[in-house]
Amino acid sequence: MTEQAGKPFLYLVVCAAGIAADVSKLITAAQERDWEVGVLATPVAMGGFFDTAAVETQTGRPIRSAWRSPGDPRPFPPPDAVVVAPATFNTINKWAAGIADTLALGTLCEAAGLGVPIAVLPCVAGALAAHPAYQDSLIRLRGMGVRFGDPYSGEPGGDGVRLEFGWEQALDLLENPGT
Repeated sequence: MTEQAGKPFLYLVVCAAGIAADVSKLITAAQERDWEVGVLATPVAMGGFFDTAAVETQTGRPIRSAWRSPGDPRPFPPPDAVVVAPATFNTINKWAAGIADTLALGTLCEAAGLGVPIAVLPCVAGALAAHPAYQDSLIRLRGMGVRFGDPYSGEPGGDGVRLEFGWEQALDLLENPGT
């Protein structure tokens, strides 16, 4: 655990999916469970998928999306755990392939290599989830110890109502890996 006010530090990686607009729900839940939260976002997610100013106010920290310059201090302490929510098709596949072309992906690759607990809430449309590369990526990441929550397609159910995204499930996966 980090020394930051005696609270464990959670990295929250936010990807570019429409549901990201509600990421504050996960931040609130994490803070209520006594986590300190730092947000990393993919570059595309920073382009209007969520209210960056509100998230920075809520966490009390800047959102990280770009690499820091050599010699600049690390803006966050090392993570005690990482959550990726929402996790997109692109991020999951690149991460499983070891591609670290963004700060978010580089951080995920490094955290997995360090054995940091990682929980993922996929947000992938059904047609993309059926792609063989995606299925292979899930197998590879699970083999690395990554914990996955229920898949979420964002598509309405048979009754025309869109299901609720299970934000708190990510925290449950960290606290109770068998769930």
